[in-house]
Amino acid sequence: MPLHPQVRAMLDQIEASGLPQLNELSPVDARKQAKLMTELVGAGPEVARLDEFSIPTSAGKIAARRYVPVDPAAVILWIHGGGWVICDLDTHDAMCRLLATESGCQVVAVDYRLAPEHPFPAPLEDSWDALRWVAEQASGQPVIVAGDSAGGNLAAVCALRARDRGGPELALQVLVYPATSGDLTTSSCARYGSGRDTFMTLAEMEWFWAHYVGDVPDDSGLEFRPLRAQDHSGLPPTIIVTAEYDPLRDDGFAYAKALRNAGVPVTHHHYDDVVHAFFSLVNVLDRGNEAVAQVGA
Repeated sequence: MPLHPQVRAMLDQIEASGLPQLNELSPVDARKQAKLMTELVGAGPEVARLDEFSIPTSAGKIAARRYVPVDPAAVILWIHGGGWVICDLDTHDAMCRLLATESGCQVVAVDYRLAPEHPFPAPLEDSWDALRWVAEQASGQPVIVAGDSAGGNLAAVCALRARDRGGPELALQVLVYPATSGDLTTSSCARYGSGRDTFMTLAEMEWFWAHYVGDVPDDSGLEFRPLRAQDHSGLPPTIIVTAEYDPLRDDGFAYAKALRNAGVPVTHHHYDDVVHAFFSLVNVLDRGNEAVAQVGA
């Protein structure tokens, strides 16, 4: 299926702007460029309550933002994407507002430390500490761990840790185009890693991974490549969202298959006319709003 007209228009606008690829920038400048998408997305819906606070971690404190709808039914920890290098609470604010509204759940978004200043395992440890804190504060409400792209990677690893370390108990994991394999030779990387139909390039993926894991030995990679876990059984029910025009498409499909083979209930929503990052581009792409609503249903 061809790209959705809104996606095509967005990609053409980006191309016409002459913005460099992220891998051509320093991490600091890449973060500034990512902020431009925040301006493009604009504001999300109002929620009943919005709290700015910090979560204690083993390394100090990280900033967090809580989106509270009326009578929340559960707590979602949202771990943002951005290749472990870019993005923050503001880049995903509109999406988190919409998710809280559509799901009727409290959403807690966390601003974990970023690579390369804080490479693996710092983003993971911050996410894990945040998950445990959220569970402790949940007052008996169901706890859901969720994230997009690199955040989906961190959410998946946190779910594996929760299983292996005796908790916290998770009601659900939501993985939006997650990076699960670290394999940059998949067919979707080859097909969608460059060209006019690409939002995130293969060169950018290589740049992200290099900043995150650097020279970490490959044999220690189970905690940044959840697809390689020896056992995927005992994980919570899972929602996986994938995009067709995305180098990470195959990672999402492979993880859905691995979980199903291990007996984990999986709901897989595949959008065949969109690119990577569409889920967070609410207000810009109708498919983003639709996907958030579908996850929240």
